[in-house]
Amino acid sequence: MPTRPGSLPNAAVEMPGSPRSDLVARMAPTVFLLLWASGFGVAKIGLRHAEPLTFLALRFGLIVAVFLPVFLIARPQVPDSAKGWLHLAVVGFMIQSVYFGLAYLGMSLGVSAGTAAVIASLQPLVVALAAPFVSNERVALRHWAGFALGAAGALLVVTARDGFDASLDTGVWLCVGSAIGMAGAVLYQRRFPVAAHPVTVNLVQYAVGLATIAPLALWLETGTVDWTPELVLSLGWLIVANSIVAVSLLIFMIKRSEAARVSALFFLVPPIAALFGWLLLDEVLGLQACLGIALALVGVRLATR
Repeated sequence: MPTRPGSLPNAAVEMPGSPRSDLVARMAPTVFLLLWASGFGVAKIGLRHAEPLTFLALRFGLIVAVFLPVFLIARPQVPDSAKGWLHLAVVGFMIQSVYFGLAYLGMSLGVSAGTAAVIASLQPLVVALAAPFVSNERVALRHWAGFALGAAGALLVVTARDGFDASLDTGVWLCVGSAIGMAGAVLYQRRFPVAAHPVTVNLVQYAVGLATIAPLALWLETGTVDWTPELVLSLGWLIVANSIVAVSLLIFMIKRSEAARVSALFFLVPPIAALFGWLLLDEVLGLQACLGIALALVGVRLATR
């Protein structure tokens, strides 16, 4: 899809259609899905040793510490106006503070990695509803059918558990709010694209996440952290794989593809996240949940054709 001049990160180096850019575009969806889906299970491991907002503030603080010297030394491309900086900050707030913040709170209340991932996959419905008004994108009827099947599959997974648990149900609603936050980020970035290097984008967005989450952690939590090897490994993976690499790939894909199609990738996250949940946390999904995941996969096939 044609892209406005200057809308790609580091556009002077990687122009659309270049061999390097095309190779990254082909590999990006698979790599992104694996790294992004792993974050649910790995985050739950870290949440065993720290409160959710404290854990997230640690993650953001370490990422800022990594990117700040790189930014100061490399002097990468930055937005050419104050509005550009503001747009980066708004997207950072919706992804880092709303999406990750609410998801971590939900998982800390007992929502499984697979269920959290299924709820996150609902955000393409919001994107599909709003994309025609925000970025003049047309969503075909078969795409709507795919989104509907994906939502039905997610509903099957969420309702598969037995009994009522107030904290767990609160966690589910927090995860729903998390999905809305990511949908807003996708739509906002498509509506207000900013020409900036990924180093600049990540630094601004994680700095915004740190500035909003850290005060809440200090106010609402005790700040107790159990510094075990498990926690250190969890933080390391989330910083390098799930934050730096995966989010950079997400930004790259949003700028090259239609918002609704990029968001439909999230329908593929639940089965991969459920697999990581089983491998890392011994989380087992029942028959109804497995059927729901399969239905979501059919939905993503329709939505991304």
